[in-house]
Order: sequence, then structure tokens, then C-alpha cells
Amino acid sequence: MKKVFLKSLYVCVLLMVISPFMAQDVHFSQTDFSPLTLNPALAGSSATFQGIAMYRSQYGSFATPYKTFMGSFDGRLSAGIKNSNGIIGGGLCFFNDRMGDGYFSQTTVGLNASYNLKVSRFSHAAVGLNTTFGQCAANPTAGQWGSQYNGTTYNPAMASGENFYQQSFSYFDLGVGAVYTYQTDMAYITNVADKGFSVGFAAYHVNNPRYSFYNSSIQNLAVRYSLFTNANIGLDRTNGVLQPAIYYQRQKKSNELLYGVSYKQIIQKASTATDKIKEISFSLGLFSRLKDAIVVKTMLFYGPFSTGISYDINTSKLSLVSNFKGGFEMFIRYNVNNIKGKRLRVR
Repeated sequence: MKKVFLKSLYVCVLLMVISPFMAQDVHFSQTDFSPLTLNPALAGSSATFQGIAMYRSQYGSFATPYKTFMGSFDGRLSAGIKNSNGIIGGGLCFFNDRMGDGYFSQTTVGLNASYNLKVSRFSHAAVGLNTTFGQCAANPTAGQWGSQYNGTTYNPAMASGENFYQQSFSYFDLGVGAVYTYQTDMAYITNVADKGFSVGFAAYHVNNPRYSFYNSSIQNLAVRYSLFTNANIGLDRTNGVLQPAIYYQRQKKSNELLYGVSYKQIIQKASTATDKIKEISFSLGLFSRLKDAIVVKTMLFYGPFSTGISYDINTSKLSLVSNFKGGFEMFIRYNVNNIKGKRLRVR
């Protein structure tokens, strides 16, 4: 029993040092399929309408896993307006994050608005605003505390010594973002493959909302800065596309750098004249989360449907207890790219 306790204590210390759970945002390995948590200016940027559901589970190799559920809807609210160089976008994002046996949970609902302006034939610039309502809850009785260890065994009847001022609280915060996109459409009129890139910057929690269970030591939710750049490089005379990407996030003293490349192989191109001939493709990707994990990804695309899975191979100090087993993640997406029979370009 003592060895089990010491191992559990060691795991807890590692978790607190490597990935503090308080006042930290959730993160995904398939970042590009969680656009509204990456940058609010991405609302309505990828399709006339799209819905995404994502699930992530991590730390399950040595403890009750952390589980995250995310759902989002976004689209173009003014895409059908003729002779307009600007598009108004909007989106709704929901996620629920649970730690372990339900000791800590966080639920948020966010609204996003964006304006995407066409600045040249191939270039667009977008700005976005995010407003989020969040609620956190804790169940102290579900936790095991050091004061409940009597020197020999764990005794749940002993007092924990933890005095929570409240077991739940809510907050409201704001975020802003901007994205620039360059995307050619040469493949529609020539044999030259499409090429393009996007770069974006966002700041979430800019109003530093109160984020604490303790009245005596109030903590504010730190601003999370999000910077990304990704590209699609069509390979001439092939149906292959290279998709390199870099995602960087910083929140107070926590940093995350995710970088790598995917290769997408188009088996069947979609027709620009009819919706009956749909794109069929798949992609494979290899990414690295600096000093934390190697991420392997695979995705399938069929017309408006796409789905993908990824797995994190843990390489941080936590691998001493995780045995290099990290997090599993999967998503499913449905997007609609037509309005009143007119097919719209989707990058």
C-alpha cells in the first residue's frame, strides 16, 4: 500500500509541475479541427456551414483519464450576398473538460463573430471576436489528500484539511483574433496545383476573469495567446498535397509548440459542376509537441464528411509512469459548401 501511495504522490507532483490543471485551457492535437478554440477569426472561414465533434482522453495509462468533449458549429452568415467583398461569419463552441474521477470539471459555451474581407484575387484578411461563459466545479470528497494518509494506509474518514470557499463558480470572458489567408485556385483552370497559407494571432481571456474556488486567494484567468501558420502545397501533376503547420500557445508561464506536416492524397477530385461527384481522400501526419509528445495523425475525407484520429506518444518526464502512453483523440466533421445551388470555394 505504501508503494502505491508513493507512486500516486509522484504522479501528482509530476502533473502539477508539467501541466498545472488550474487556470489552464484545454488543448487538442488536431488543432486545425478545433478552429474556434484556436482563433475566433476562423468562424466561417472553412465552409458555408460546418459542425465538428471532438473527443480527447489522456493519462489513462496510470490513472482515471482526463476527458474532454468539444462541439462547434460555424458558418458564413452573409455568403449569399452578391457583389460583396466581405463575409460575416459566426460560430458556437461548447466544451466540457473532466479531470480524473470528477474531482474537477470545466464547461464553457462561446459565441464567435468574424468579418472576412477579400483584399485581392487570392488574399483574405479576417478579424474575430469571442465571448465565452464558463463554469467550473469541484468535488473535494472525490479527491485523496495527503492529510488522509496516516503513515501506513489511506483513511478516507480522516479530514482532508481543504476548506473550499465554494464548490463551483462561473465567469465571462472575451477574446479577439485576426487571420490572413493567401489561397490560389489555379487548379480550377490549369494543371498547376493550388498553393496557399494562413497565419493568425489571437488572445483569449483578455479581460482576465476571476478564476478561483477560494475567496481569500483570488486567481484570475491569464490571457492565452495563440499564434499559428499552416499551408497547403499542391504537388504538380499529382493529387498529393503537403500540409505543414506550426501552432504556438502561451498562457502565463505555460508554453506549447506543436509543429509537423501532413500528406494528403486525393483519390477522387470533387466536381465543380455537380455535387454527385465528391472528393475522396485521406491524409497521414506526424507532429511534435515540443518536450511533451510525438503526435501521429490520420484522416479520411468523403464529400462533406471527414473524420480523424490521433495519438500522443508521451516523451516528457511523465513517461516514467505513463510508459510513453499519452492521449487518444478523434473527431468527426460535416460541412456544407453550397448556397442556393452555387458551389463556393473552400480552402
